[in-house]
Amino acid sequence: MEAHRLTLSLPAAPPAVTAARHKAVEAIQGWTADVGSEVVHTAALVISELVTNAVRHAGGGHISMTVRLTEAALEVDVCDSNPALPQPGLPDEHSENGRGLFLVAALADRYGAEPTPTGKRCWAQIARAIGPGGRIDVLLPLQRSRS
Repeated sequence: MEAHRLTLSLPAAPPAVTAARHKAVEAIQGWTADVGSEVVHTAALVISELVTNAVRHAGGGHISMTVRLTEAALEVDVCDSNPALPQPGLPDEHSENGRGLFLVAALADRYGAEPTPTGKRCWAQIARAIGPGGRIDVLLPLQRSRS
C-alpha cells in the first residue's frame, strides 16, 4: 500500500483545533485510498478532541499531529510538551468540559497516551473500510510502529 501520512506542527492555541481538523480531512479525502466517509467523520471528531486537549494542557508552545493510513486503520497521534498523562474524569451535568476522552474512547477502536522525552503522545486508531466490501469484520490487535 502506498504510504499516506500528514504531519503538522501547530501553535498550542484554539485556532489549531480547526486548522488540524480541516487539514487532516482534506488530506485524507485526497489520498488515493478507499477510506469511507464514516471513517473520515470519526477521524474529524477524534482529531478535534485530541488537539483540543493538547491546546488546553500543553502550556503554550507547539503541538504536533500525525495522521497515518495503514491497511487496517487510520492512526492519529497528537504530541504536546506537558508530561502529565490525561486522566478521564466524571464530569457532572453542569460541566462545560471533561468529556473529550470519553468521546475518543467511544469513537476509536484503540486509543492511549504515553510519555515522550519532551512531553506526551496521545493516539487513537480508527478501523478503516477495506475495498468495496466495507468495514473490517474483526479488528485484530494492531502493532504500533515506532517512527
